[in-house]
Amino acid sequence: MKYLDESDQHALPGRPIAPGETFTFHCHPGIACFNQCCRHLNLFLYPYDVLRLSRTLAVSTDQFIDTYVDVVLRQDHYFPEVLLRMHETQGHPCVFLTETGCAVYSDRPHTCRLFPMEQGARFDAATGRTSPVYFFRPPEFCLGPHEVKQWTVQSYTEDQAARHYYDMTLHWAALRRRFASDPWGLEGPEGSRARMAFMAAYNLDRFRQFVFQSSFLKRYRIKKPLKMKLQRDDEALLMFGFEWIGLFVWGIPSKRISMR
Repeated sequence: MKYLDESDQHALPGRPIAPGETFTFHCHPGIACFNQCCRHLNLFLYPYDVLRLSRTLAVSTDQFIDTYVDVVLRQDHYFPEVLLRMHETQGHPCVFLTETGCAVYSDRPHTCRLFPMEQGARFDAATGRTSPVYFFRPPEFCLGPHEVKQWTVQSYTEDQAARHYYDMTLHWAALRRRFASDPWGLEGPEGSRARMAFMAAYNLDRFRQFVFQSSFLKRYRIKKPLKMKLQRDDEALLMFGFEWIGLFVWGIPSKRISMR
């Protein structure tokens, strides 16, 4: 998801899709290009993607990151990108692509759910409000747009069970946007504070250990009901992690976390 200012409305390629506007698309095993979109990808993963994929694969987030992703820190950027690793075999297919399709389809990433749409979040500096923007961008080889099935953004989002993914990713996008400028100072984006922020966003199992098995609760005060929820509820812990990053990195006040 790209986070756009009003002046960046055209930053995403493709045809903008307005609310209520329709488009045609249908992907199915009988189409000649089936699964071709699952190759040669720069597929960015958001924190909720990593959480869902690790759970469906029954591995820890630590194991998932080590096995399935590339963590890339680009020059003049202050937070790393997380990309799903492709196979090194011919065609560089997604690691989860099988002969019959996607092996993790029910928990596929947000970007895959919305294909062939791309989604951004437009930020209005005057009001402080964020609204979604959508672009229709099938690759040239894709035959899906020539099918007769018709959609609106809303109906397609609902059909692909993408709404909750969007809500979770929007929270991350708002925080991720702050990393456009350097918050690390002399320590740099590879220092201990940066590694802790990455842990809280992407390595949820390690973050849970940090909260409950380190001195975290001696330094931060959180109420008992929330503490109990964080022990068992992954999504609650992820949202808590975002909130803690805001407090830890930028000192953003939190109603649920306070220093002792």
